[in-house]
Amino acid sequence: VRLAVNRLLTVIPFNTGCLLSFCLPLSLLSIHPSASENHSAPPDVTGYSSDSSHSHTERHHMANMGTIARNTQKYGNAERMETGDGVPVSSRVSAKIQQLVNTLKQPRRPPLREFFVDDFDELLEVQQPDPNQPRPEGAEMMPVRGEALGVVTNWPPSLEAALQRWGTISPKAPCLTSLDTAGKPLYVLTYGKLWSRSIKLAYNILHKLGSKQEPMVRPGDRVALVFPNNDPVAFMVAFYGCLLAEVVPVPIEVPLSRKDAGSQQIGFLLGSCGVTVALTSDACHKGLPKSATGEIPQFKGWPKLLWFVTESKHLSKPPRDWFPHIKDANNDTAYIEYKTCKDGSVLGVTVTRIALLTHCQALTQSCSYTEAETIVNVLDFKKDVGLWHGILTSVMNMMHVISVPYSLMKVNPLSWIQKVCQYKAKVACVKSRDMHWALVAHKDQKDINLSSLRMLLVADGSNPWSISSCDAFLNVFQTKGLRADVICPCASSPEALTVAIRRPVEDSSQPPGRGVLSMQGLTYGVVRVDTEERLSVLTVQDVGTVAPGGLACVVKPEGVPQLCQTDEIGELCVCSIATGTSYYGLTGMTKNTFEVYPVSASGGLVSEYAFVRTGLLGFIGPGGLVFITGKMDGLIMVSGRRHNADDIVATALAVEPMKFIFTITPDHRVIRLSSSQAIDSIHGVGVFCLALVPANTLPKTPLGGIHLSEIKQLYLEGGLHPCNVLMCPHTCVTNLPKPRQKQPEIGPASVMVGNLVSGKRIAQASGRDLGQTDDNDQFLFLSEVLQWRAQTTPDHVLYTLLSSRGAVSSSLTCLQLHKRAERVAALLMERGGLQEGDHVALVYPPGIDLIAAFYGSLYAGCVPITVRPPHPQNISTTLPTVKMIVEVSHSACVMTTAVICKLLRSKEATATVDIRNWPPVLDTDDLPKKKPPALYKPTNPDGLAYLDFSVSTTGMLAGVQMSHNAVGAFCRSVKLQCELYPSREVAICLDPYCGLGFVLWCLCSVYSGHQSILIPPVELESNPALWLLAVSQLRVRDTFCSYSVMELCTKGLGLQTEALKARGLDLSRVRACVVVAEERPRMSLTHSFSKLFKDLGLHPRSVSTAFGCRVNLAICLQGTSGPDPTTVYVDMRALRHDRVRLVERGSPHSLPLMESGKILPGVRIIIANPETKGPLGDSHLGEIWVHSAHNGSGYYSGYGEEVLQSDHFNSRLSFGDTQTVWARTGYLGFLRRTELTDANGERHDALFVVGALEEAMELRGMRYHPIDIETSVIRAHKSIMECAVFPWTNLLVVVVELEGSEQEALDLVPMVTKAVLEEHYLIVGVVVVTDIGVIPINSRGEKQRMHLRDGFLQDQLDPIYVAYNM
Repeated sequence: VRLAVNRLLTVIPFNTGCLLSFCLPLSLLSIHPSASENHSAPPDVTGYSSDSSHSHTERHHMANMGTIARNTQKYGNAERMETGDGVPVSSRVSAKIQQLVNTLKQPRRPPLREFFVDDFDELLEVQQPDPNQPRPEGAEMMPVRGEALGVVTNWPPSLEAALQRWGTISPKAPCLTSLDTAGKPLYVLTYGKLWSRSIKLAYNILHKLGSKQEPMVRPGDRVALVFPNNDPVAFMVAFYGCLLAEVVPVPIEVPLSRKDAGSQQIGFLLGSCGVTVALTSDACHKGLPKSATGEIPQFKGWPKLLWFVTESKHLSKPPRDWFPHIKDANNDTAYIEYKTCKDGSVLGVTVTRIALLTHCQALTQSCSYTEAETIVNVLDFKKDVGLWHGILTSVMNMMHVISVPYSLMKVNPLSWIQKVCQYKAKVACVKSRDMHWALVAHKDQKDINLSSLRMLLVADGSNPWSISSCDAFLNVFQTKGLRADVICPCASSPEALTVAIRRPVEDSSQPPGRGVLSMQGLTYGVVRVDTEERLSVLTVQDVGTVAPGGLACVVKPEGVPQLCQTDEIGELCVCSIATGTSYYGLTGMTKNTFEVYPVSASGGLVSEYAFVRTGLLGFIGPGGLVFITGKMDGLIMVSGRRHNADDIVATALAVEPMKFIFTITPDHRVIRLSSSQAIDSIHGVGVFCLALVPANTLPKTPLGGIHLSEIKQLYLEGGLHPCNVLMCPHTCVTNLPKPRQKQPEIGPASVMVGNLVSGKRIAQASGRDLGQTDDNDQFLFLSEVLQWRAQTTPDHVLYTLLSSRGAVSSSLTCLQLHKRAERVAALLMERGGLQEGDHVALVYPPGIDLIAAFYGSLYAGCVPITVRPPHPQNISTTLPTVKMIVEVSHSACVMTTAVICKLLRSKEATATVDIRNWPPVLDTDDLPKKKPPALYKPTNPDGLAYLDFSVSTTGMLAGVQMSHNAVGAFCRSVKLQCELYPSREVAICLDPYCGLGFVLWCLCSVYSGHQSILIPPVELESNPALWLLAVSQLRVRDTFCSYSVMELCTKGLGLQTEALKARGLDLSRVRACVVVAEERPRMSLTHSFSKLFKDLGLHPRSVSTAFGCRVNLAICLQGTSGPDPTTVYVDMRALRHDRVRLVERGSPHSLPLMESGKILPGVRIIIANPETKGPLGDSHLGEIWVHSAHNGSGYYSGYGEEVLQSDHFNSRLSFGDTQTVWARTGYLGFLRRTELTDANGERHDALFVVGALEEAMELRGMRYHPIDIETSVIRAHKSIMECAVFPWTNLLVVVVELEGSEQEALDLVPMVTKAVLEEHYLIVGVVVVTDIGVIPINSRGEKQRMHLRDGFLQDQLDPIYVAYNM
């Protein structure tokens, strides 16, 4: 059974031109064109029509038909008089407006090529149609008529009349036998019982619901029939009860849960049909989900329903004089059959009473049904072939139906064959899967005799794989009495009912029709006969002739319903009384499907009567035999070729099906490859995604079929949970934008004209001048400023350190700091024996000791280097970094606290690093009491003040030399920008080891005299509210933090804002909250932070960012005055080509960028080409170069390698201003002149940082920034916690951290691949799914992508899953 179930495979067409298919156990295929495919020409989008050729054809035929006299297209019913120019007379357009319109139509002047080459429009490659593609050559087909519907004297005038006849003259005749799960007869419904119960139910529906004055149900109203698939008796009684009561039954599936997706759509259908009553059985009613009060809750999307149980014991007996009115069949609606579309939506097809009766007559004639025949029905009796034969036509002919439930078939696949033998049934209605299951299970069965069967009706005989089931079944059971002519495939659809049916022939010498067709020809819609030896063929069987009383033709699937040629594949259309008449309540869709008038090539109508589109694709062969090649719903357009989803599924199943299902070994990969290669070679399409899911986990329909729309939805939402997945985007996606060809740079002579470059303003800007006005500006050295402050304002508090509880743990006045620094200097001179210019490593936790040690080093004439201490819980990874900085900086000694001294000598530390190679370690907790003999007096302002060591985002450790001059200029610049004075207080929640964080923590207070409130970021891990509470309680107006601090507050305090408000948290005094970073501003995080704390008084304009880098620790900082930060939206596609094009918010491919703060005083910026070093215009993306007094002096490596990177600090432009010395930041950005004015009254220039040059990825000749791709990936699935991307050889590697269960890991692979492909036109090479915390992040909250890349290459990530896309 499992084997058979597992081989069910179905396909979902995508509306994006790719295909997705699923195998019940194992496969999900999504198909894109393979590399060998051709692409159709681009559609003409200049007209209104989606396809200009179609609209032209349509107009041509309409004109010929004489229905529309004019060639212009009309909308709605509006008819307008028009002038020769196409301007409506009634619109009274003035001449000036018309002149303006005509001006707009004129082509714009092209840009001057020598000045500006706009090459960023990404053109999708369009391949031309194949000149050798097959085209139809046959004559135009003629409509084919089925045999005339015979007039039989004893045929009843309506189905109710038939029921009345048999119920009264043969009440004991069996009508329906239901079976239990053991296969034993559960109940035999006789025609007498069916008649009496139906009357009873009809009376109760009309008279016992509602009141006499206001009955709930009147004739013509719609009523839902909710019956399980194992209770055909109750369903049949309910259906005929509705017919007798003249109400319209709407048979639907039993809702399994409140949120069942399929039932939600059915609920929408019930709502649109105005259903208020649902008929159900006692057992089904008890099984429905109930609320606590025992009531049936309202299902999602369903209208409010009254549930009415139809068992006789719950019904009132009708009065003796009441009798249902039995009329002849008319055009009233008899019932509504639901149809599920490929997108999951549910439509209701209405069938009239006359169509119902005529259809039963046609089936009786086709199948030669006679009275009292026995028929075994395995199909769903609520709809389609199962309903038409097993419930309706059977009653017309007084037949006995043995209904085999699906639950029995699952337990015993042979049960239907056993029933045929037991009851000597003449007819059986099955699907090809039922035949297949029987094949698998028949070996254990001995006494099978199928000689009684005269007709084996195959309901899905039009499917491509049904022919193999039919052949195999015949092959095995021919020895058991089965005749070849008995197998009768049929073709049907909910709209057209039975389209064609093969009849049992008496003369078995005439073989059934068969066609071996070229698969390639079929994809072009052409019939070409081939030989069976080849793999790329499709063998189809005929489904007999057109149903009696019908007229059928084949029309082109799209556009005008024009007749096809004889060797052309098209959609079958049927003209007959026995078809559906409409989609209930949908007049537009009804017109397109049920009111089609096919036209010939000359434009004439084929018939004056309307045809119905069947949704079946095929052709009519010799002798009027109908051949079906697929369904409109399963059609997939790839590169201008039409593929049938069922064909592709059949190919996938044909590849080693046994192994395909049962192997749980690593050779899954091989098998899946073989199936995808088979599809590629046979169908000429590549498989985009193949997913293996565990058996029996895909959503099913109530009768065991695969729920396509639900699976598609699960795939799109990332909820399939496959156990293995293979993506092949490299082989499938062939129409990516062409790789960019770099343009040769324009020479200087044609470029520079005054301040213009390439016809645009040169991108340069500067902050205001640094003036020397304050007392402390007379000092050249920071150590002198501290001594001056200790003398003039000894008791002024400079630093306050807060504990994790928000209390002041220690503070320093000017004099206290001076005294402690003196004692540190004495320690260095005495115990350390250090000389002037020696380097000292300061290994301290964030706090006061670090500041004292720094100034003590300056007092001793030494050069301090601040180093982050090793983490006690993670010594093995953090201690080597400390050791490396100490070694690279050539430190003569290490100063630290007693606690860290002990940590450095611990067993774990000595196991990681050999402590004996270290320089002397001095413990500053025990300082000498005496002062040093004399404080060092520096003389050279260009001498080294300190070394700033840090690890960049690319993982490079570098020390930057900061001179005394640079330190003074830096502090003065920050002081002016932030208006820092002794009376001010500033809260700092930053790591004090490098960059602007160190300068704010250690240097600025001494220079400007303001009080710094120090909050170590590590304390926020135990108390996330610490920083904001301190800002609120101490009434601080300016505060600095990092992105990691901001993220911690946003995530940790998101649900506590009300509690914080109750504790008195008030941020309304905050004037500037600056995020210190070396990256593009994270707008989403700053916006989330502003929004979250807006209720606590935080003004959104106060949140801003700063930008610094290795060569200049602070280039931009928002400061207190000046315009608000600007936000612009740029075209992401243009950015990939190093162009800046501003677009409107919400435009496609728009990327929001926030200004990185105001340019600091004394800083000049220019945007330069990183390759040619030429200046760029402000419409270009280039490297940010900076000229400033506080630039670093150069890298310090101690190994004489400074020369290698000297141009980072000493670069000159290749033309233009070639004298100025610039430092290269290594960051890409652009300048934009805004409408705002600076403090000095000039228009403000905003700097926008886009990303690090080292991290930007060159892919397909374009420049991509990791953060943009990462943003798309994080949005792709709710379980992606964090993400990082990096290039590896020429592949893009995406690492995602999974927040959730590991069974979701493989869901992420297609989601990530699809998101990056759709948003960035990039193919992901490798997707790595890891646990949370694998992506390394530095202290500033920046991702260390190159560290991650090294870990990936050395196989150290310990991933949950790695997918190599092919």
